[in-house]
Amino acid sequence: MDTTGEWARGITRVAVLTGAGISTDSGIPDYRGPDGLWTRDPAALDAFTYDRFRRDPEARARFWRTYAEHPAWRAEPNVAHRALVALRDAGTAVRVLTQNVDGLHQRAGLADRTVLELHGTIHRTRCTGCGATTPTPPVLARVRAGEEDPTCGGCGAVLALAVTLFGEYLDGQVLDHARRIAAVSPLLLAVGSSLRVEPAASLCAVAVEAGARLIIVNRDETPYDHLADEVIREPIGSALPRIVAALIAGRDLTPAR
Repeated sequence: MDTTGEWARGITRVAVLTGAGISTDSGIPDYRGPDGLWTRDPAALDAFTYDRFRRDPEARARFWRTYAEHPAWRAEPNVAHRALVALRDAGTAVRVLTQNVDGLHQRAGLADRTVLELHGTIHRTRCTGCGATTPTPPVLARVRAGEEDPTCGGCGAVLALAVTLFGEYLDGQVLDHARRIAAVSPLLLAVGSSLRVEPAASLCAVAVEAGARLIIVNRDETPYDHLADEVIREPIGSALPRIVAALIAGRDLTPAR
């Protein structure tokens, strides 16, 4: 990649689609890598499906046990998360469209309004009955104290984390908002995502169809590599800060005539 900023000349608005790979340096395993949840325990995938969760108390108990000990609760933002904050601080309008549920972009310093959590967040819990939402830590305290299948204190229905389970539809308003952002951004960075989970991955196509430059940073091949202007296969912790440095260098250059 040209680090002089010439390729980034005049770009003042950037959309960033992030997946599990951006958080692995924070100690959160991805899903499909060598240490990923589905790799280590393929049967766990079934417990994380919407239908199974709704009908099977044992699946819910497994779900809550998994998240009660999830490394996200101990994780801190890493250099890649901080690089996006540096880009924002340099004056670029940064909008993050994240498939992650760990909240590390906000912990790093990005405002809630600039981060769209496509698949929800583990930091909130929702009632599957009345729809009430509450902070997750008190619910996890109940789980750690031995309550295997926590229920809503208001209506008695089953509780779930405010995340999108497999087989469950994404929030339509959030997805529409993400598509609008992708369609008006001159650059989309897809970072640490396998780009195999739809409809989030299709944001790459939305951006390209609208004329955006697409840069993919991921360890493995993705179904959208053929659309990318550049595909970078190196650690995100070194690649993303370099991309950000190029964007900052190019931001104030006079646009080419």
